[in-house]
Amino acid sequence: MNCSVAPSLPLRSGSPAHRFIPRPVRCSAERQALFNRIAPVYDNVTPSPSHFIPLAKMGDCVLDLCCGSGDLAFLLAEKVGNNGKVTGLDFSEEQLSVAASRQQLRFKPCNKIIEWVEGDALDLPFPDGYFDAITMGYGLRNVVDKRKALQEMHRTLKAGSRVSILDFNKSTQPVTTLIQEWMIDNVVVPVATSYGLEEEYRYLKSSIREFLTGKELEKLALEVGFSKGRHYEIGGGLMGNLVATR
Repeated sequence: MNCSVAPSLPLRSGSPAHRFIPRPVRCSAERQALFNRIAPVYDNVTPSPSHFIPLAKMGDCVLDLCCGSGDLAFLLAEKVGNNGKVTGLDFSEEQLSVAASRQQLRFKPCNKIIEWVEGDALDLPFPDGYFDAITMGYGLRNVVDKRKALQEMHRTLKAGSRVSILDFNKSTQPVTTLIQEWMIDNVVVPVATSYGLEEEYRYLKSSIREFLTGKELEKLALEVGFSKGRHYEIGGGLMGNLVATR
């Protein structure tokens, strides 16, 4: 599958009704390059999304935003079934290439259900109110403009639908923060180092420090237009899941 070519989905209102070409990605070039570099070993050093609160049901049209190498998209495909649709979007061509390869090797039943799109979380190439649900695993912390990303999720969701965003939690508890940083230093980074990616994964602590707390995420979700927003702490506060309803 050619991951640099987007699938045939409707465009925004007023756009020509033909197969669209992905817009140029306007995310940070440094972050995009970083995720291209770590793509081959991403699954080995990133926590599994198995704790994700499932939103999808049979027949749904779902977007997995910042889909990486596809773990969550594959789980969603099982949820939506043969009559559903999962779109995995990421700004890293290398990550999408890994996802497509894994699909061909291990998830062939999902071939007609999942399509991969190279695109920008801050400028989603989909029409208003298109998706029944949106998921995002370990992505919001890394986008340049978190407010804009949430606005785009809100815009492309159907009324009454929900978004579920899983990420590392920025805890307000010093003990939890110490445990989290110890695990990064002593588990995540050593594994990454064995693959020659020590520096690429040392950014984790700083990215969590610069992230929003659960309460701040709830507040931001309401500010951009979601009717409800609730942040759930997972794993003793090491991770968190924001669930917001349009």
